[in-house]
Amino acid sequence: MTAYRIAALGLAERVDARPADLPVLDLGVQEYTPGSARVALAARTSGPLADDRLITVWAARGAPHLHRRADLAALIKQLWPISDADATARIQSGQIPEGMKLGVEAFRVTADAFREVVHGPMPRGEVSGEVSKRVPRALTYECRSCRARHIAGNVWQHSGLAGGVEVQSRGKDATLGPIPSAPPRPRENEGIGELILTYLRLLGPATPLEVGKYLGSSTAEMKSVWPVERLAEITVDGKKKWLPVEAVDDLARAARADGVRFVPPMDALLQARDRDVLVPDRAQQKEVWRVIGNPGALLLDGEIVGVWRAKLAGRKRVDLTITAFDKVSAGRRKQVEAEAAEVARAREVPEVTVTFD
Repeated sequence: MTAYRIAALGLAERVDARPADLPVLDLGVQEYTPGSARVALAARTSGPLADDRLITVWAARGAPHLHRRADLAALIKQLWPISDADATARIQSGQIPEGMKLGVEAFRVTADAFREVVHGPMPRGEVSGEVSKRVPRALTYECRSCRARHIAGNVWQHSGLAGGVEVQSRGKDATLGPIPSAPPRPRENEGIGELILTYLRLLGPATPLEVGKYLGSSTAEMKSVWPVERLAEITVDGKKKWLPVEAVDDLARAARADGVRFVPPMDALLQARDRDVLVPDRAQQKEVWRVIGNPGALLLDGEIVGVWRAKLAGRKRVDLTITAFDKVSAGRRKQVEAEAAEVARAREVPEVTVTFD
């Protein structure tokens, strides 16, 4: 299964292609930390990493993702809640116990507020303040530090795409802006079956449980829209899983990949919810997927063999620190050091250092 996913996500072989042409863009590339999406692209293509056909929007789970502009008209409908129960599951929060019960209405009013407020580039904080004034009080909470009421972050990020908002920059000077020629806010979900098929094609075989976790929804909601007529049932370690019918032969033919890849934190490969498939050891899982501050994963010959972190040293160098799960031979270390140049390319610095803990 790991070999299949690595191949499907374009990590088995680096190609000379523009980013928007990479298969991983079917699912989107999450920008977990500044520059992490570019590292994900550099792991897959030897070509230029800039591509004006891409845009950053709040997508799956309300997280910022790179997506193709051409895909937004379909994506906006696919990510719209399929029911009140689905909406409530996605925005569960102790900050808004009553607000989350609004279900789809929470998404509707927040998306409409975005469209009223954002007509040009605006600081994220200013957008938050204006949107908060326009939504039901139940969707806001009292912020003690600034003594004001703010809309809960999970609600407004989940609603951002439907609200026609793109993420123009992040960090201290975070800026939001209107999506050019944004598709209209959906009235109902359309295409959830296609989104499930995309997940399964890139991260399958899997079950409604994993897809539900990926979207922040529930197993029951995913079962209600499971596109069973287009799926093949696969038995893995005695458990029933599903894969698109057309992908079954690819699964059978999948071969273990060779070489090294620096996979950034929250890369699509690491988004699969059946983590035992990628990292069987539970202690190692805790190193790869942390509660706060996920590292990247070091992929060697199709296996995750450690984690890595990066630190920029001015504008000239990036320093990579690798914590390997087991001993890495001298020959393998040279391969790792050579591949590290791709991280430097992604971070737009000329030099890179590699240190093994």
